Amino acid sequence: MEAESQKNKLPEQGDEITLKEIIFKLKDWWQYLLSKWLIILSFGIVGATLGFAFSFFNKPVYFASTNFVLEDEKSGGGLSSLAGLASMAGVDLGNSGGSIFQGDNILELYKSKKMIKNTLFTPVTDGNKSDLLINYYIEFNGLRKNWEKNPDLKAIKFEGSALSKLTRVQDSIIGIITNDINKNYLTVSKPDKKLTIIRAEVKAKNEFFAKNFNEQIVKNVNDFYVRTKIKKSLENVIILEQKADSVRSVMNGAIYSAAAVADATPNLNPTRQRQRIAPVQRSQFSVETNKAILSTLIQNLEMAKVSLRKEAPLIQIIDSPIYPLDKQSFGKLKGIVVGAILFGFLSSLFLLIKKIFKEIIQ
Repeated sequence: MEAESQKNKLPEQGDEITLKEIIFKLKDWWQYLLSKWLIILSFGIVGATLGFAFSFFNKPVYFASTNFVLEDEKSGGGLSSLAGLASMAGVDLGNSGGSIFQGDNILELYKSKKMIKNTLFTPVTDGNKSDLLINYYIEFNGLRKNWEKNPDLKAIKFEGSALSKLTRVQDSIIGIITNDINKNYLTVSKPDKKLTIIRAEVKAKNEFFAKNFNEQIVKNVNDFYVRTKIKKSLENVIILEQKADSVRSVMNGAIYSAAAVADATPNLNPTRQRQRIAPVQRSQFSVETNKAILSTLIQNLEMAKVSLRKEAPLIQIIDSPIYPLDKQSFGKLKGIVVGAILFGFLSSLFLLIKKIFKEIIQ
């Protein structure tokens, strides 16, 4: 019985791999790879050549970034009492307009298709050449070479005046370019969540495009943001100014009317007093009434102007892109080393797999 149990254990012990066997196996593989050093070296040279070629033809990526601080004073505060008085007079000072863009919404505004599209149709000057940014994008990406075989795309040229008269094909191209810029070119973030500093960064293989697109999209988005924030308050100021001018005009007309009545009756008969007194008193009443209305309107107008100044956000540029831009490139030495190591490793791995497979078959 003991002999049988030992026989049963022998196969199990034979199936175990000891540390000694692993060391001998690794030593065997190492000697095998050394015997194939010429093949591995050849693949390493091929990889180094391909790595050098890749680094030579691969264009560097340029980075243009703008840092700005956004101070957005919220509604309420010291103007709450003034707003209450104005609301009693039926005047809205527009303090509720401060909630249009709160928090990180301005970050998404940078990524909107409308802002990117408007920026692409911004004319910029490069030396003596003035053109739209979208045409620079098409040029440095070599899209026109790909369009030469397509008659619908070959003659496409974007112009600033044609923004509202785009064809279906042009609209489709703009949509593709906008999505590409949104995903691969434009990055908007807050370096520190506790601060109000915002960074807009554009990376591209063309230095001129990266810098100008960054500057223009910051300008377009910030201008749109400010206009939208103060739009309601600005409309209230314009309405109050129009009403004040209208009341002032009526009051001045009543004053001149009273003087005209007096001039029209220089030697008035005492028995005919109503010819002068009635029109003069009517004009004086109109003057006093419009004077009180004008005084209230002017007060509300001044409060509306204060509210307008309060709601206007402060956007201060801290850093803007300047030449030469920071760039990231794949160096030639790096390409040679990485290519040689990668191809050498892959060739070694292939030879080992081939050896192991033959051993299994045998």
